[in-house]
Amino acid sequence: MSSVRNIRMLARYTAWANTRLYETLSSMPDAEEVFARRSGSGSMASILGHAYVVDLIWKAHLEALPHGFASRTMQQAMNLPTLRDAQAASDRWYVDYSDGLSESGHDEPVRFQFVDGGAGCMTRGDMLLHVVNHKTYHRGYVADLLYQRGARPPVMDLPVYLRDMNA
Repeated sequence: MSSVRNIRMLARYTAWANTRLYETLSSMPDAEEVFARRSGSGSMASILGHAYVVDLIWKAHLEALPHGFASRTMQQAMNLPTLRDAQAASDRWYVDYSDGLSESGHDEPVRFQFVDGGAGCMTRGDMLLHVVNHKTYHRGYVADLLYQRGARPPVMDLPVYLRDMNA
């Protein structure tokens, strides 16, 4: 099994999981209030906004462009529908990018600057793997916040995605 095949699958999995989470949040009767409510780990808005900003930063690294961010957090909050649409567009970009990635491109090292100014170098494949892993981590935060308020988060497990896509 090729590394590129795995990255392509993980990009699609991430888009699927994000869609499921945003659909659940959007369907809640008090969606905007719940989305903005603060807890010990911040609000769902700040957590998901951070995940989106990090997507934009790594996209810029992959494109060898400046990202323009001085922080890994949103400077101006987005409401739930706006952030959902922005994340969906970002997810589509990552799916398209991974679809166009060759095996040699997957293993190509890319030099970049971290937001704090430090120098970095990772392969394109490692960058994409980080983006997937980072969003999985933060969807877990949001799922925990949903549990804390007595709501049930959607199932976002990779085996469920694979089952549903192969059904």
